[in-house]
Amino acid sequence: MTAAPVGCALAGHLAPIGLDELTERAALQTRVDRKYVLPVSEAHAVIGQVGPDTLALEIEGRRSFSYRSVYFDTPELTSYLLSAQRRRRRFKVRTRTYLDSAECWLEVKTRGPRGNTVKDRLPYPSDHETTLSPGRRFVEDVLARESIEVGDRAFAPVLVTRYRRSTLFLAATVSRVTIDTELTWEGAGEPLQLPDLAVIETKTGSTASCVDRLLWARGHRPTRISKYATGMAALRPDLPCTPWRRTLRRHFHPTGVIDDHRSALCTDAPGFSPVASAIHPPHIPGTE
Repeated sequence: MTAAPVGCALAGHLAPIGLDELTERAALQTRVDRKYVLPVSEAHAVIGQVGPDTLALEIEGRRSFSYRSVYFDTPELTSYLLSAQRRRRRFKVRTRTYLDSAECWLEVKTRGPRGNTVKDRLPYPSDHETTLSPGRRFVEDVLARESIEVGDRAFAPVLVTRYRRSTLFLAATVSRVTIDTELTWEGAGEPLQLPDLAVIETKTGSTASCVDRLLWARGHRPTRISKYATGMAALRPDLPCTPWRRTLRRHFHPTGVIDDHRSALCTDAPGFSPVASAIHPPHIPGTE
């Protein structure tokens, strides 16, 4: 018998909430994010303590969903370096595909005046998830609104993340919690997989949620982790990584990361993208 995905077990005891209701009640596009990295077993213990007013997102009987995100950056890694240097006007650009439904979005994340996260998103054709061609104007408009200049720099896919996510709605603070497991990062070399870890993210207004308080009571504190930036730093040890050094040393392990990968994002083959090829592998004759 096949075991249920971890996320199903995490939220299995909670009453359900549908996507439309969750979106209506907790559509926090501007929010305060707190992230925690902890063993999956600890995530089980924390979620097992939430109150009866906590609801679990359920869609067609599922409570755990597969995600794939493709992150884009310039040849100079402008997005990554702005984050590494902790600049206020920093940004991330990605496509996010919900693999269970094949729905895809183009998303741009920036920082608000008080350091909060602002996310703008646009429905996107899934067959373009590894290119910004149809959405370049949208990206430029969002960045211009935030006074972030990228000029005519090209954006290319540099990292793919995959994980399973369960989402909770906390009625008391009208906020959301996501629990990500089965974490995988894919660049140009071997993928980095952290199957024993969970990333819990609380997305609230100014008030901490009950899940934050449960985590604090068990000794867990917010951690600096960005799926894009921390993943890039783990796969590219030549990059500056000061903001995430403690997280990398404590939680990320070199399993699956090749030693000689510093120039692997570049290739002499015209039009070749190792990241895009990880999603849509090129045809190799004789493999039919």
